[in-house]
Amino acid sequence: MFRKVSLALAATLIMAGSAWADPIEGNWKTQAGDTAAIVGGGTFSITLKSGKYAGKTIGSLKAAGDNKYAGNITDPANDKTYSGKATLSGTSLKMSGCVLGGLICKSQTWHKL
Repeated sequence: MFRKVSLALAATLIMAGSAWADPIEGNWKTQAGDTAAIVGGGTFSITLKSGKYAGKTIGSLKAAGDNKYAGNITDPANDKTYSGKATLSGTSLKMSGCVLGGLICKSQTWHKL
């Protein structure tokens, strides 16, 4: 009896843990069609998993509240780092990077896989 209760409790805690995971974590399809993985806890790291720049870390974000994140985004083509932000809406993640205090920005939308 004790073993069945322990197994049920363990299964419940595992399922609850995944429900508590931050929704930004996971694999995302970039606008270019590559796959990017976002992992972390307090700070989220973005690493390309497929495409020409596979294996390259391209960003670091921290939660800023209300499904918004802020940090740095690196363009893998030229290794320039920009002030970045992301907004999560369902299974879409709008990413943007800016220079000159937000005067010039580029953005794209990623989709959760």
